[in-house]
Amino acid sequence: MTTASFSSDSRSQVAERPDGGGEYLFTNNWFESNAKRVWEKLFAQYKPGKVLEIGSYEGASTCYLIEKLAQNLSVEIHCIDSWGGGIEHVNWEIDMAEVEARFSHNTALAISRVSRPVSLVVHKGLSHSCLATLISQNQGNSFDLVYVDGSHQAPDVLADAVMAFLLLKVGGILIFDDYVWSENLSYGRDPLRCPKMAIDAFVNCYFRKVEVIPAPLRQLYMRKVAE
Repeated sequence: MTTASFSSDSRSQVAERPDGGGEYLFTNNWFESNAKRVWEKLFAQYKPGKVLEIGSYEGASTCYLIEKLAQNLSVEIHCIDSWGGGIEHVNWEIDMAEVEARFSHNTALAISRVSRPVSLVVHKGLSHSCLATLISQNQGNSFDLVYVDGSHQAPDVLADAVMAFLLLKVGGILIFDDYVWSENLSYGRDPLRCPKMAIDAFVNCYFRKVEVIPAPLRQLYMRKVAE
């Protein structure tokens, strides 16, 4: 039976595979408009079996990965999210409990639509804590793909990037979302509240260990070539 494990602070429960039916409950098209076209080309050639996603929101990218990959192979997907929202969400009036509920609905539905086993492991918490836990559990150098789409604050993104690199296999793919994203702030653009500074710093520090994959710059793609 396909199962999904949900962990938070050392507590866990298992959600059984549903019978199917229903529709996805997405309230935006961020993934569809920013990433899907490139991901279609990437996953036509690359078939990751073990995936880590930092920042899952309603599960749009998670559901894509499940439906795209688990038709042909068994997959293990780890999702990290606090479902507490970021600083940019303060004025958006978003009910993050409802966002988390939509994630659970959407991923259960995706699992019901595929033919191969899916192990969906959800780590509810802040990324720096969850990533450190994965590293401490000897998960280093074990993921085929890591997708970084959590906090948009530069210090957070940099921490996520460094720990994601440790968890990624040599030859694995690292994807950063929102590379050129910025907030519309009253005082203008704040580089510390954008991912780009952190991603650029990471690439500069690790340039001998990563190879950037050409793609539209809404996201930045790279392959890990050395430890």
